[in-house]
Amino acid sequence: MNPQQLWISFYTMLRKDIVRMFRIWVQTFLPSVITSCLYFLIFGTVLGSRIGDMQGVNYMTFVIPGLVMLAIVTNAYSNTSFTFFQSKFFFRGIDEILVSPTPPWLLIAGFISGGIVRGVLVGTIVLLVSIFFTGLHLAVHNLFIILGFAILTALVFSLAGLVNGVYAKSIDAINIVPTFVLTPLVYLGGVFYSVHSLPHIAQYFTYVNPIFYLINGFRYGFLGIADIPVWISLGVLGGMVAFLIGINWYLIRTGLGLKQ
Repeated sequence: MNPQQLWISFYTMLRKDIVRMFRIWVQTFLPSVITSCLYFLIFGTVLGSRIGDMQGVNYMTFVIPGLVMLAIVTNAYSNTSFTFFQSKFFFRGIDEILVSPTPPWLLIAGFISGGIVRGVLVGTIVLLVSIFFTGLHLAVHNLFIILGFAILTALVFSLAGLVNGVYAKSIDAINIVPTFVLTPLVYLGGVFYSVHSLPHIAQYFTYVNPIFYLINGFRYGFLGIADIPVWISLGVLGGMVAFLIGINWYLIRTGLGLKQ
């Protein structure tokens, strides 16, 4: 395939996914906004006034980066996993792509791009909604770190969602991972607390949670505070990207779980 054909193939997959998510915006965008508003009300307004400051900042301000990251993680993952599953079982579109000269890397890029767009877009909406609860008190310490962690996190969980979409045999298999794996990991990854406020044993469990490093770096971009050095968070994030790209390339290249 020449560069123009590669671009047309990629653009077609991306455009189809973006049109779909905006057509059903009530399902793709609204739930995360409503959930975040409830978090802001309960953990920020009600409990935050009793907790006081966390690491020298207002508690509401402290939890916002974690809630934005929660929206990015869940939306990037669910969008890619469902889109690929839908294409594989319902519309059989994946069969047409596999018999075409589309290279594996382009197929991966086409499917994860929609997840990245949705994750970053929903995260931005949640961040804008937070202004109604905090005013304009949320600082920006380093815009490049914020953008980098947001995009790379959406990339990581879009890749993870693609793995799930390849292996999933039913809708239940798509929903199990976000419900029983991702959500607990995010909640226990430092969204509502600093790791230094935990007992030493609990801190060790937090350190083996990969999502802790993503939230840590993202929060540093806003507030300039971090539980661990940001370069460690970047290293963990880069390792996750490389690992998941390798898995997805192998699965698509060999057709494992795809060829019926």
